[in-house]
Amino acid sequence: MSYLQALIIAIVEGLTEFLPISSTGHMMITTAVLGIKITPFVKLFTVAIQLGAILSVVVLYFKRFFKSINFYLKLVVAFIPSAIMGLILGDWIDAQLENVFGVAVALFIGGILLLFVDKWFKQEAINHEDKISFFTALKIGAFQCLALFPGVSRSASTIIGGMSQGLTRQSAAEFSFFLAVPTMLAATAKKLLDFYSDGLTISSEEIRLLIFGNLVAFVVAVLAIKFFIGILNKYGFKYFGVYRIIIGGLLIILFLCGIKIAVV
Repeated sequence: MSYLQALIIAIVEGLTEFLPISSTGHMMITTAVLGIKITPFVKLFTVAIQLGAILSVVVLYFKRFFKSINFYLKLVVAFIPSAIMGLILGDWIDAQLENVFGVAVALFIGGILLLFVDKWFKQEAINHEDKISFFTALKIGAFQCLALFPGVSRSASTIIGGMSQGLTRQSAAEFSFFLAVPTMLAATAKKLLDFYSDGLTISSEEIRLLIFGNLVAFVVAVLAIKFFIGILNKYGFKYFGVYRIIIGGLLIILFLCGIKIAVV
């Protein structure tokens, strides 16, 4: 992987991590289009640079992370469902990271759902994470399990999960951001553990690529979060739905025409 390729992937990660359009799906498509060979390090890179993106949440919402122990307990409770399912389905999930057609279908179907989300959930009563109960946090965490399949979008599933429990669009989005912190930390830790358990090592050049990728993802994610909250409050989810339908539809058409975009 070159620095230019790392730059492009990190920009894609930073832009898409907190938008309801699937960062993993977009990174899969990007690596396929760039013709990057999917090696163990490349898989590690696409997971590890998410740390840079989630660090942007800690920086932007710094004061919210140091309010009460209940805040952290709710995040732990919400994280439990995906942690359990991730351990159970780990090998299956890893195999899906090479299924670009599956990502295209998930993007398309998810896009259709996003067109109607704002109409489905109008009973908004919870406008701050302090008002979220532990049981509500657990139910939102259950929605996050849907995102274990690439292309679904962790952000979309958890935000929709939050809105289904009476959270406003902004409070659902912010709780989704907060939940990304333990989720991505755990995912990166597991990927690193698996990497070294397989007897693999990271070279000094690969370490520099990881640092570079995380820095780029952090800067881009800071801008993306501010953009997303503004768009979400003003327009809702419909434009993200349209985008997903267009991207997913184009990929499906390409596959049906025999033009396959595949990881190598």
